[in-house]
Amino acid sequence: MGCQVIIFLSPLLCCCCLMISLVGADFTPVDNYLINCGSKSNTTIDNRLFVGDLTKPRFLSLDSSPKSSPISLSDPNPSPNLPTIYNTARVFPRGGSATYRVSIKKVGIHLVRLHFWPFNSQNYNLSTAVFSASVNGYSLFHGFSASKPLLREFILRVNSDDVEIVFTPEGELGFGFVNGIEVISAPDNLILDYGVLSIGPNGMKEYKNLSYRVLESVHRINVGGLKLTPFNDTLWRTWIPDDDYLVLQSAAKRVNSTHTPNYKPSGASREIAPDNVYMTAQEMNKDNDTAFADFNITWNFPVIDHVQYLVRLHFCDIVSIGLNQLYFNVFVNGFMAYKDLDLSTLTFHTLASPYYVDFIVGMDHSGPIQVSVGPSSLSTTLKKNAILNGVEIMKVVNSKVTGTGHKEQKVWVVLGSVLVSIAVLSVVLLAVLLMLKCRRKPKPAESSGWTPLRAPIGSFYSRVTESVASPRNGLNGLKIPFEEILFATNNFDRSLIIGSGGFGMVYKGILRDGTKVAVKRGMPGSRQGLPEFQTEISVLSKIRHRHLVSMVGYCEEQSEMILAYEYMEKGPLKKHLYGSGLPALSWKQRLDICIGAARGLHYLHTGFAQGIIHRDVKSTNILLDESYVAKVADFGLSRAGPCLDQTHVSTGVKGSFGYLDPEYFRRQQLTDKSDVYSFGVVLLEVLCARPAVDPLLAREQVNLAEWALEFQEKGLLEEIIDPQLKGQIKPSSLKKFADTAQKCLADYSVDRPTMGDVLWNLEYALQVQESQATSETNESSVTFTSELSTNRVVSHVPSNVQPIEDTSDEKLEVEAPIDDLVTTAQAFKACYGRRNLLPNSGVASMIYDVESNQERARRVTVLWEHGPGV
Repeated sequence: MGCQVIIFLSPLLCCCCLMISLVGADFTPVDNYLINCGSKSNTTIDNRLFVGDLTKPRFLSLDSSPKSSPISLSDPNPSPNLPTIYNTARVFPRGGSATYRVSIKKVGIHLVRLHFWPFNSQNYNLSTAVFSASVNGYSLFHGFSASKPLLREFILRVNSDDVEIVFTPEGELGFGFVNGIEVISAPDNLILDYGVLSIGPNGMKEYKNLSYRVLESVHRINVGGLKLTPFNDTLWRTWIPDDDYLVLQSAAKRVNSTHTPNYKPSGASREIAPDNVYMTAQEMNKDNDTAFADFNITWNFPVIDHVQYLVRLHFCDIVSIGLNQLYFNVFVNGFMAYKDLDLSTLTFHTLASPYYVDFIVGMDHSGPIQVSVGPSSLSTTLKKNAILNGVEIMKVVNSKVTGTGHKEQKVWVVLGSVLVSIAVLSVVLLAVLLMLKCRRKPKPAESSGWTPLRAPIGSFYSRVTESVASPRNGLNGLKIPFEEILFATNNFDRSLIIGSGGFGMVYKGILRDGTKVAVKRGMPGSRQGLPEFQTEISVLSKIRHRHLVSMVGYCEEQSEMILAYEYMEKGPLKKHLYGSGLPALSWKQRLDICIGAARGLHYLHTGFAQGIIHRDVKSTNILLDESYVAKVADFGLSRAGPCLDQTHVSTGVKGSFGYLDPEYFRRQQLTDKSDVYSFGVVLLEVLCARPAVDPLLAREQVNLAEWALEFQEKGLLEEIIDPQLKGQIKPSSLKKFADTAQKCLADYSVDRPTMGDVLWNLEYALQVQESQATSETNESSVTFTSELSTNRVVSHVPSNVQPIEDTSDEKLEVEAPIDDLVTTAQAFKACYGRRNLLPNSGVASMIYDVESNQERARRVTVLWEHGPGV
């Protein structure tokens, strides 16, 4: 039982520890050993104390061959411009190896830095030295000679109690030397084993176990900024400007911020890169004649060895004043590394939040490694831009030294002991398990990647009838094998990417049975977005509606977080309104789309005892199928609505900038009226064909809702509608549509309509638009109509009542459990108000508790054919 508890909690503990380490205070390394080689005294550099190795500190030992004892040298003419650790050196004559052994307190990722300065002293000219070096059996370099002051930095995982640095002279006259050594423990998240992609002529694929490779730093660039010395870096690194690497200086423009970056647990930390890296950047220089042209900013970084390199790119959106405004592409060596990168979604809707991406590239020729950023096709002409804040390039060191002698022997002794211990423990555990098996039924096995999904007990989701759930049995029936996902996406072929977001990439796929799906894959191995992943499965596995995107299945194998949805051929509504060059939608198409989305949201709000609040209604989350039927998507932020005895849900603010309900933002009290506000912004997007927030416009026009409402109040709304709609809209239809949007955007939720009200009025706007003979007098007198009546019987579906699947494509017979059909019709009308509010084009199906003539509540089923009202 104890083992089971540990296995269950370990992922959660790991996640908590990771988050604490990411957002905690200044990093303090457990191991921080700084050695002044060949010196009898200590010296301080940048407030760091380097201990002379001749003082014989307890953490350090130096072993060598009896034939070649190390000697100490001092520079007779020390340079005043160099740190004092370069004034002395430890020299290793030919004849054998010398080993520095440093005791380690904490296993994990470490930095090993070796300092070299080839001065002349006594009979040694250190510039003629030729030698090799290794760390814990990994070869760092061979045939090395130094001709100038040089620092070589290596990053590696240490899994033993010490770090052994071995220097071996090469050649008959060869010898080795070193001036200073640093061994520093680093945060474990400095190098991760997931989220790294290998890029090359054969496409992209996941690169695994990066933290078990030795990496050597080659370039560390502060793009758009000044040189950063170790004093300004928590891991004492040096960052240099990018000026010498820019291919075309005039293509880039420096930009900086005076605000401290918004570090988030899911992004970068100060140990990944210091503040100053993320507070400066290069952006596209749009001040010249190419302001409206597509061009890239390109850097070339020279490398020599024909090996693999890690390319780490640092980003922080310090140029945008609103979310979802910056889209750009990233290229490495001419290959598309990231398409339509939107930093605000990767950082969970936060501006100026540091983020980085890792790529592995193989070089079959001598450099350079080329990095480019350029505008995305999703960007509008005035918003085309691309940024880069920092670049790191590290060589992947693969070679392993053989014949380590006594070290290998010790490893085998330890390994043998461990195996014996495991065997004994296994026998004991087997006996215990056999005893437990006799007492109780064993529980199902759990995934070691993260806590497996379970149907929420006692939540509103569990009350949904099986008739609206997937035809498969429960969540297990929705599981899709990872092998099937790989088949559907052609091993996550980058050419199949159709979108990206904070959760990860979205691929177009085809299952073996021919079903087209949209596959949303979380960052491999990451826990980023896990709550959203579980929420979407919980919601979508239990609901079915014509205007809600359906989930085909999910995959959690190998710690993956993958969701498969029905494929929506026409994509997000946003693409059909602005910025993509697609044909303009007609007014009737736009009304139909708005009505469909309203039906989906109305079902979410009223189809359950508590209802579901979407929390992220926007034009990118309304998708269109091949027939332009609208479906609401992305339920990662959804929450259960308030209980019958509550008015709101108290929760942290989440959503998208420009669509957020101001009352929810101020009071952190969530209701279904928050969705109504967001939908009101969408209605204005549909009408005006422009983004909810456009920072490039004049100040009074930046916020669409405020700007449009001002014109609406002045009676000048026709001046700002989409020019493509001019002459298409009847005045009465426009008035009804605009009044509906205005009501949705009321400052206080109590003044906003329900989604049922919104739906009815949008359907009315469509009826008026399609009407052949309507007098302008009557049209101009149309007012906003509410579904609510003073004698409405119930405000929520009771908890013991189950919603029925949307049956808009079916023809049902009319039946009424209550003898008096008129009473049934009156009860339905009291709940729904008007005939035109019915959510289906054919027949509506709902179940309510109705109280009639002071009698106790009776359960009635109402099936009302879409015909004349009662």
